[in-house]
Amino acid sequence: MAAQAPTLQVPKDADLLQAQSDLWRHSLCYMTSTGLRCAIKLGIPTTIHHLGGVTSLLDLITALSIPPAKLPFLRRLMRMLVTTGVFAKADSGPEGTELFRLNALSSILVEGVDADEHHCQTSFVLAATSSHYLEASLGLAEWFKKDFGEGPPPSPFEEVHGAPLLDEKTASICPELDKLVIEGVEAHDNLGIGTIMRECHDLFKGLESLTDCCGGDGTTARAIAKAHPHLKCNVLDLPKVIEKAPAHDVINFVAGDMFHTIPPAQAVMLKLVLLHWDDEDCVKILAQCKKAIPSREEGGKIIIIEVLVDPSLGPVIYESQVLFDVVMMTVTKGGQRDENSWAEIFKKAGFSDYKIVKKLGARAVFEVYP
Repeated sequence: MAAQAPTLQVPKDADLLQAQSDLWRHSLCYMTSTGLRCAIKLGIPTTIHHLGGVTSLLDLITALSIPPAKLPFLRRLMRMLVTTGVFAKADSGPEGTELFRLNALSSILVEGVDADEHHCQTSFVLAATSSHYLEASLGLAEWFKKDFGEGPPPSPFEEVHGAPLLDEKTASICPELDKLVIEGVEAHDNLGIGTIMRECHDLFKGLESLTDCCGGDGTTARAIAKAHPHLKCNVLDLPKVIEKAPAHDVINFVAGDMFHTIPPAQAVMLKLVLLHWDDEDCVKILAQCKKAIPSREEGGKIIIIEVLVDPSLGPVIYESQVLFDVVMMTVTKGGQRDENSWAEIFKKAGFSDYKIVKKLGARAVFEVYP
């Protein structure tokens, strides 16, 4: 005889009403992402910047060449994006005119600005909200149910689309997606390097040479070389990335694969690289890094800049970390890790010790020693 199901405890009135509101928020929060995508595709952040950083809806709709009849609908979109923190309200204009302005978030979505430390994040958003990412997410339930047999399973992205993300085969799925992902990863990884150099004063002190693994177009290496002119910098990345990198007098660009060999240097830097790989691959990458550096006594170290999952950082940052973790689970074989997980990986790769130099927002800067 089947066991009788336990009686369901119905929430009290106030809890029930709150639960319904929470259900709406969870079920409909995709509109935050798609609304953000819409704002970028329309060019709203860049247009507000060109209008002086503050604008009325009427000026905005005119500058965007949107039909005037759409003004009430644009107001509703902007209200949602203000509520979710993408834009901000400014003090009212003449006769109480509603005004909108850029904030820190929307400022990093302004395109076409050439300035130190400005790394536009639109490609990151457009990739993350693409139909390819969403299709992989919608296939999660089927992915969980499917038995892939022995060995690590493919990511949901690879299962749905037939090729991994951040791979030579990604372009076969969609060349535009491949381009967006590469641009998005580079911009995302370069964001905040100035903050890291300011906050971690001694990170590059005393170093004579550095290899930036998966350093892309060399943006980070150039910033480091500018602040530390004596430092010889290598940038290692895949041939398709290196061939598009701008020439530089100081930076030595090397086309290669970090799984096979890494240019020797006193220190090797991995900046938001390991999150794309599972633990086993992280150990392989770090083992190659260890081969490329001298002993700790000779100043050898690995500099790792990665997300450090930690509830003590507060609910907003922690939520963004665990959301990012599930995205990595969905589109790659990697993920975000807490300190215990990082410590275990460092140990398996043969390193003797590590320290957390600084926690900066959702990220942490590690020094790992051979």
